[in-house]
Amino acid sequence: MKKLTIFILFVVFSLTALFGATLTVGASNFTEQYIFGELISALLEENGFKIDKRFGLNTLVKRTGMLNGQIDVTADYTGTAWTTYYHKEELIYDPVELYNQVKSIDKEKGLVWLDLTSINNSYALAMKRERAESLGIDTISELAEYVNDHPGEMKIAIDYEFFEGAMNIFEMAKAYNMNISKNDVKTMQWGLTYESLNQGDADITMVFTTDSQLLKYDLKVLEDDKHFFPFYHVAVVVREDTLEKYPEIAEILRPFAMYLNQDIIIRLNYLVDVEGKEPEEVTKNYLKGLGLIE
Repeated sequence: MKKLTIFILFVVFSLTALFGATLTVGASNFTEQYIFGELISALLEENGFKIDKRFGLNTLVKRTGMLNGQIDVTADYTGTAWTTYYHKEELIYDPVELYNQVKSIDKEKGLVWLDLTSINNSYALAMKRERAESLGIDTISELAEYVNDHPGEMKIAIDYEFFEGAMNIFEMAKAYNMNISKNDVKTMQWGLTYESLNQGDADITMVFTTDSQLLKYDLKVLEDDKHFFPFYHVAVVVREDTLEKYPEIAEILRPFAMYLNQDIIIRLNYLVDVEGKEPEEVTKNYLKGLGLIE
């Protein structure tokens, strides 16, 4: 009887703490982050929390908000933490090891990384699917072999950062022993690269691996089989003091990692970017379809 009384008191305490509790959810200023923010918010609201949305933030502003307690929960990327927050130069090419390293470092800062998703929003090379399949190209190594056998045939459309930045097209070509010259490369603003590929003015472009344009233009992402590009896997991050106060948050947000994957986030991004739907509408319809919210 005593154990039952303690259990009832615990339940009453938990419900009292939960109802009326307000959590601040943060999101950066691009489509995918708005979607993640809405997914987190909807799951928490369904379970009784009130939500203060702080979306459209610069990545470093969002990070500062997590560290100083202005934001309780967000979705973040392992690669962003490793290279941007910690300024690590040596890359880790095992996504689970990278996640564990990031999780361990952030634990000391009072931030808890929840379950790792299979979503990896990294850099990649892509071609029109029909063209890649007709040439039998699935990997960057196979692309390099074709380029070397057909010098000057393949044209590459990239933005200025991938032309001049530290991790640029020529460093990638060196890693794959791909013989390209500056004459093979066209530089232009981000977004126009997709149009160039679609119109046949280029054969290859650099992409983000969860971009809606992959679906819009039916592009094939080439496997980075030599692991040149870093991993940017996604996970929900919660302030440790928030999680201690409301430990049920971890279970409430478990579907984020259980049900989201690369193809689904590309589709959700497409519905917002290409079809013009609102992120909140898209995410709630998705969660309703899974029976996770009413």
